Amino acid sequence: MKYVLVTGGVVSGLGKGVTASSIGVVLKACGLRVTSIKIDPYLNTDAGTMSPFEHGEVFVLDDGGEVDLDLGNYERFLDVTLTRDNNITTGKIYQSVLERERRGDYLGKTVQVVPHITDAIKNWVESVAVIPVDGKEGPADVCVIELGGTVGDIESMPFIEALRQLSFSVGQDNFCLIHVSLIPVLGVVGEQKTKPTQHSVRELRALGLTPHLLACRSAQPLLQNTKEKLSQFCHVPASNILNIHDVPNIWHVPLLLRNQNAHYAILKQLNYLSVATSPDLQEWTTRAETYDNLTNSVRIAMVGKYVGLTDSYLSVVKALLHACIACSLKPSVDWIAASDLENDSAKLTPEAHAAAWETLRSAACVLVPGGFGDRGVEGMILAAKYARENHVPYLGICLGMQISVIEFARSVLGLSRANSTEFDNSTPDPVVIFMPEGSRTHMGSTMRLGSRRTVFQTLDCITSKLYHNSEYVEERHRHRYEVNPDIIGKLEECGLKFVGKDESERRMEILELPSHPFYVGVQFHPEFKSRPGRPSAPFLGLILAATGQLDAYLGKH
Repeated sequence: MKYVLVTGGVVSGLGKGVTASSIGVVLKACGLRVTSIKIDPYLNTDAGTMSPFEHGEVFVLDDGGEVDLDLGNYERFLDVTLTRDNNITTGKIYQSVLERERRGDYLGKTVQVVPHITDAIKNWVESVAVIPVDGKEGPADVCVIELGGTVGDIESMPFIEALRQLSFSVGQDNFCLIHVSLIPVLGVVGEQKTKPTQHSVRELRALGLTPHLLACRSAQPLLQNTKEKLSQFCHVPASNILNIHDVPNIWHVPLLLRNQNAHYAILKQLNYLSVATSPDLQEWTTRAETYDNLTNSVRIAMVGKYVGLTDSYLSVVKALLHACIACSLKPSVDWIAASDLENDSAKLTPEAHAAAWETLRSAACVLVPGGFGDRGVEGMILAAKYARENHVPYLGICLGMQISVIEFARSVLGLSRANSTEFDNSTPDPVVIFMPEGSRTHMGSTMRLGSRRTVFQTLDCITSKLYHNSEYVEERHRHRYEVNPDIIGKLEECGLKFVGKDESERRMEILELPSHPFYVGVQFHPEFKSRPGRPSAPFLGLILAATGQLDAYLGKH
């Protein structure tokens, strides 16, 4: 197994995830099979309990793993299906070592960071690296490892030491280290400063790791004298100093790497030049250029709770992007804080309330994504009501589906206090209820997580047609509350149809309103399986409906 390690220096949030994904894309384009591992040095065992405001979205895998959003980047860029073990955290490592200690596996030894923690990290990396993630038999050729955080962080020290030992044990030809660093420009002079990178590389070398390539992040392309200075002081050949400057969209990053012969430098370090072919990135180039040349856009109202940080809905935004490009459009996402739509905000913050409603009314379609907790729920209900009554295309995901059921029960069935027991435990009309399910995670064994099958009750519905007349689909879930099966009869009598259910037919998975051009709610999260060039069906349907192309598309397909 060959390893490519991507570390970061100077500041966090430099785009190590995109860089690591793009390196994988270029190596894959050279004919190699690639897998990836993300190391997060935080103590949480997984990302499941972290606030989207602090850490961005929680990405859900097929096996129910709740992981860092960078694994979403890997899945989208490399078109692979990862597992929870592809995300290593300090919490997971310490938990595994402490469980072994409790079992008595260490035979009375004093358990220490070195060698026990570092050995556990090495063993984890080596065992996960050989698991195929691309649907083919046998291990991949290269494993791209991204180490989260920045070099010098106290949390990442055991990982740095473990990776140093790994580089030594696998040998020079099987290990390539790429250090991502920032080249800031200060003051009026506009000089590119190399000192932060010099310090970062010195820190890395002091810890026993020497970078083979530098990936320098900057606003503008690197000047030649900056490269020479970096080469001289960081002991990296000038040809191995890559510049990842700001680009119009992230699909340009693999092309940027290819144009700077990054693949050649990496393959040379890994002694793979004789095995690999020259990179074929034709499809990737077309995609990046197509997006740059799009002129028409479609306005999408995103009514959510975490709109202050767009990373909270990263996969939803990417799924919208994939769907829009398939329709030759650019997405124009209007972020609306759900609480700004509520009647209370008309009194407290009248300007924000008026602006939110104006934005909602000027959008071509409405999307209500998933979320937890009761903040902003009444605003989402108003958005769903507006979309339903005014025949505006609507897509509700997870919580967004439950919102549409609550709104329909209140407005059409006349159950004015209809609600979810998540938000009102004493509601006389619980249309959404807590439906526990034994799960492989420890969080109370209640969350319905990972890939589950949804069976279409009829093929004569928009969603089934969008899924190419499939009898069933398998999508990823992450929720605890579901539509109350006891109220389904009443809802369907009044026109709301549940066209997709799970195999037991107790869990409602997809709803549609046949009297509406496009009013769809899905209990699962289709955004997690959306790919460039293969947009998610519900998202594609939303954009087609918003631009008046849905009937023509369904007729053609």
